[in-house]
Amino acid sequence: MKTPMEAVLLTGHGGYEALEYRTDVPLPQPKAGEVLIRVAAAGVNNTDINTRTAWYSKAVKEGSNAGGTAGFVSAEDSDGSWSGVPLTFPRIQGADVCGRIAQVGEGVAADRIGERVIVRNMLRTYVDNRPFECWTLGSECDGGFAQYTVAPSRETFAVDCDWSDAELASIPCAFSTAENMVHRAAVGAETVLVTGASGGVGSAAVQLARRRGATVIAIAARSKASEVLALGADRVIDRNADLVAELGRDSVDVVLDLVGGPSWPALPELLRRGGRYATSGAIAGPIAEIDLRTLYLKDLTFYGCTFQDDIVFENLVSYIEAGSIRPVVAGTYPLKDIVKAQEDFLAKKHTGKLVLIPSEEHVE
Repeated sequence: MKTPMEAVLLTGHGGYEALEYRTDVPLPQPKAGEVLIRVAAAGVNNTDINTRTAWYSKAVKEGSNAGGTAGFVSAEDSDGSWSGVPLTFPRIQGADVCGRIAQVGEGVAADRIGERVIVRNMLRTYVDNRPFECWTLGSECDGGFAQYTVAPSRETFAVDCDWSDAELASIPCAFSTAENMVHRAAVGAETVLVTGASGGVGSAAVQLARRRGATVIAIAARSKASEVLALGADRVIDRNADLVAELGRDSVDVVLDLVGGPSWPALPELLRRGGRYATSGAIAGPIAEIDLRTLYLKDLTFYGCTFQDDIVFENLVSYIEAGSIRPVVAGTYPLKDIVKAQEDFLAKKHTGKLVLIPSEEHVE
């Protein structure tokens, strides 16, 4: 039965005109091993906007915000997705999903129906759990910008907590990205620098690094300093500051970088000998110049962080249930107001996460 539902369709790469809000989208049906989820909330993320604008195309050299409104003229559809494989349109985006299981597919226990869940955004089931391969929810398959979505049962996690739906929807993409970075870089009781610390991933990284005993130095706009300090940062430095002058060379053990761009060359200079650099974003620009002598003479290790080991998401669920992390929700919007939500996201005036809420009108 093809019952209609509310959803936002991405009809192609481009600006906001590529987002089509509809109320007649067929309800998806779970296949074997999948569950149908009634979406209660879905977070807004850079990857949703980057996918819409085809920022991942190697033809694009600017920062991601530069084409957030209208897309990138230079982008090529052939490599416009994060994986470099052309997207299939229309696509329902949304890497974050919080909701309740409404139906189960063949082979899934019926007692899962009714569970309050979040979904691992970097899905491994569809690629047979091969190392360094994954699908992103809302990119290679439909995601959370709808009343209902389907996901693999084994990657859909029941969570026991008293958080709001919007708070839980803030976890999957941003917090798993940040936890993956601190996991790969093996962050411990040492000095960690976090760039872009007021954003969804950055604010998560501050909390997660601090949770592991790190002294956290955060880079953010001066106007957001008090909010970032409240997240657990020990010090906040203005994003326009001369970082080498502020901190000195060889002053930090780990850099967790989400920004890239023109300021990037300072970051290897800040690292102590044997230091580690992890990146999972480049919102200020993807092209950076490096002096390779700094890399090898200081015995630095660089980590590119996309694929996630299973332990990363499992850790997050345990942190939620233990009460050791808590996201900041800066605002919520009806799903139909997705353009306004993305406009506010790109304005970067908020700290934490922006979240979309589908209609409460139930589909029967």
